[in-house]
Amino acid sequence: MVIAVYVLIGIVALAFVMLFLKFFSLWFRALISGAPVGLLKLIGMWIRRVKPSVIVDSRIMLTKAGLAIETDFLETHYLAGGDVIKVSKALIAANKANIPLDFQKAAAIDLAGRDVLDAVKTSVNPRVIDCPDPAKGRTTIDAVAKDGIQLKAKARVTVRANIERLVGGATEETVIARVGEGIVTTIGSAFTYKDVLENPDKISKTVLAKGLDSGTAFEILSIDIADIDVGYNVGAKLQADQAEADKRRFQAVAEQRRAAAKAREQEMVALVRENRAKVVLAEVEIPKAIADSFRKGNLGIMDYYRLCNIEADTEMRKSIGEENPPADKGGESHEV
Repeated sequence: MVIAVYVLIGIVALAFVMLFLKFFSLWFRALISGAPVGLLKLIGMWIRRVKPSVIVDSRIMLTKAGLAIETDFLETHYLAGGDVIKVSKALIAANKANIPLDFQKAAAIDLAGRDVLDAVKTSVNPRVIDCPDPAKGRTTIDAVAKDGIQLKAKARVTVRANIERLVGGATEETVIARVGEGIVTTIGSAFTYKDVLENPDKISKTVLAKGLDSGTAFEILSIDIADIDVGYNVGAKLQADQAEADKRRFQAVAEQRRAAAKAREQEMVALVRENRAKVVLAEVEIPKAIADSFRKGNLGIMDYYRLCNIEADTEMRKSIGEENPPADKGGESHEV
């Protein structure tokens, strides 16, 4: 039993010595840096699977910058999956730039997936965003003035990160979309494209006055029109397309009317033939009527001859009239 107790004590002492040697350098470095961290806290971090070196380095940086942040806050942020080093650097940069930023807000920004250090840098040094974004495949914003002329514009938006709205604020894509919409609206409200070309700064002033940075994580400082070119005559093209469509519609209506007229003509031809057939049937009854009149004594032989003479005289006059056409409207006949 005595030997077992000595062995157990030896094992504990050896483990303590190993832990002491393992964390002595960190403990000593924190101590001489003015940001002491207890040895038991370092061992507790190791047990909780927190990298003590990250916490010690962050605490040393913050302490040297005059920021007193407890190790428990740093350790909690590490366990939550945050980047402790980046948050510490962001706090130091914000403090040097006199930007109000506390640890809780910086940790929330980091855990939200935003680059808190880049946000602080953008607050100090504004960034320029191209509108539209060339990475999306478009190089210009196309809009049409009231006179039908298309204009192609490029804009550059200077933004500064707004720390207060960084959590829950819209990203760069929203800013680009809003600026593009404002440019299209401004160009579309211009009476002629010449007005836009003469005063391109009017676009910047109009768009900037709309407060497009509302609800975003940025503050728009300026909107500059980098380039503007004349595109197609969209109005003329639309008019030409409309004229072509009207032409096809009128052709279809005319074709419909022609088909209706053709059908009506065929109907009239059939009606004429039908009437002629009726006339032929009626003419067939004439000899029968004459014969019946002879039988009944209503028609004599001289009456019949007189009727034949009248018919022959009518046929002769008709043939003479066809050989000699009538005089024209002036009353003079044409002689050959």
